[in-house]
Amino acid sequence: MRCYAIILFALVSLLPVNAFSQTQTPEAALNLFKNAVKKSGTGDLDGAIEDYTRAITLSSSFAPRKKAGNSFAGAGENSSEEITIIDPFTANAYTNRGLARYQKGDYPGAIEDLNKALQIRPSLAVAYLNRAAALRAMGDLSGALKDLDKAISLKKDFFQALNNRGSVHLDLGHHAAALEDLNRAVELNDKVAETFYHRGYTYLGLKNFDAAIADFNRTLELEPKRAWAYQGRGTGLMYKGEMLKAVEDFNRAIELDPKLAWAYFNRGLIWVYLGEEDQGQKDLAECLRLRPDLKAELDPRIDLARHLRRIGQPLL
Repeated sequence: MRCYAIILFALVSLLPVNAFSQTQTPEAALNLFKNAVKKSGTGDLDGAIEDYTRAITLSSSFAPRKKAGNSFAGAGENSSEEITIIDPFTANAYTNRGLARYQKGDYPGAIEDLNKALQIRPSLAVAYLNRAAALRAMGDLSGALKDLDKAISLKKDFFQALNNRGSVHLDLGHHAAALEDLNRAVELNDKVAETFYHRGYTYLGLKNFDAAIADFNRTLELEPKRAWAYQGRGTGLMYKGEMLKAVEDFNRAIELDPKLAWAYFNRGLIWVYLGEEDQGQKDLAECLRLRPDLKAELDPRIDLARHLRRIGQPLL
C-alpha cells in the first residue's frame, strides 16, 4: 500500500547560480543579476524575474554582431545571417530566472528558460537539476530522471541531484536504485531532513520497518513539524504491530496537517483492527471526504483488517 504522497522537490533541492562573468560582461548586467538574487531571497519573485530579464537583454545585446557560425548552439538562425554573440554569463541569468518561474508554479516557463541556459552552457549541471524539478512537477518522471542522470554525470558528488534522483526512483517504485542514491546523499550531507525522509519511505517500500523508523526519527530531529514524517513513522510502527504508538504518530500528523487523508486512512484501519468500529468508521469517513479516490483501495483494506482481527494475525 502506498502510504505517502508524491514527494515534491523542496526548494532546498534546487539551486541558483552565482554571477559567472566574462571580462566583457557589462557591469549593469552584473548589478541587475545581484539585485535579482536578493529579491528572490526575500520572496519578490516578480521583481527578480524582471531584473533577470533586463540582465539577459544587456548581456545578449552588447557584443558585436557575428556570423551565425560563432553563435551558441541552437540559436535558430540561418547560417548566412548575422546574429548577436551571447555572453556565457547569460546562461546563469536564464537558470535563475527559470528557478524563479518554477517557484511561481510556471513550469513551462521554467523549462523554456533552462533549455536556453543549456543551449549556451551545455555543461551547466545546476540547469539540469532545476529542469528536472520542473519536468517532475509536470509529471514527466522519465524526463526528470534523464536530466538528473546528466547532472550527476557532470558532477559526480552532486548532493541535490542524488537526493532528487533518489526521490524520483522512489516514485517510480525503483526502491533499490532509490536507496543507492539516498545512501550516497547521506554520506555527502547528513544534516538534511528531506534525504532521510525520502529514504524512510524507501525503506517502507522495502519492508525494512526498523530502518524506516530510524530514518523518520532522524527526519523529525531535523524538522520536527513535518507531518508526512509522522505519517511514515506511524506506518512503520503499524506494520511492526505497535498499534498505539502508531496511533500517536497519526494523531500528531493530523494535528500538523488536518487534511492528510492517509493518516485518517491508517488510523481508521487500526481502530477497525482493534475492534473500535465507531472510531474507525469516523476516521475512514474523513479520509474519503478528503480523498474520495481512495475508496477503491480502502474498502478491501477494511475487510482485511476485520479478517485479520478475527484470525488473530497482525495487520498487514
